[in-house]
Amino acid sequence: MDIKTFEDLIIWARELHTNLSRCLSECSTNNQDERASSLLDYLAKHESELARITDEFDKQADPKALKTRIYDYLDKEHKHIKAHKSCDGHYANLDFDSIEREIFAFHDQLIDLYDSLAGKAEIPEAKELVESMKAMEEHEAMRLASQIGRMNDL
Repeated sequence: MDIKTFEDLIIWARELHTNLSRCLSECSTNNQDERASSLLDYLAKHESELARITDEFDKQADPKALKTRIYDYLDKEHKHIKAHKSCDGHYANLDFDSIEREIFAFHDQLIDLYDSLAGKAEIPEAKELVESMKAMEEHEAMRLASQIGRMNDL
């Protein structure tokens, strides 16, 4: 997806979460490790919720911010974040710890991207929007870490 505005960014991020959720869900039924399968199922639901939350930014953001162009957006920054448009079954072959590492790496990349864009935002409304998206990702990553920690304790 070609990201030209902050509205495009929201759509792109929502699609990332949606596609990742779909892929995790598909792989959860194919992973032979019970713990990994349970984690994938939980993560699929979590990513689906993140897609819903991300969509709310589009509905509630200042229209001025949504239409603001992202001039300094670096293509290489978002191209390495795997969109999972087609699920290759990758997660079905990973163990619990590998899945956990990959999911946190994914969220860290989004957080870094939002942080970078916040520093480049030209108007306060756009900066506030992308900082809110970053804060949501950070909060959800912490919540995810807590839940996965509990799963690890079982």
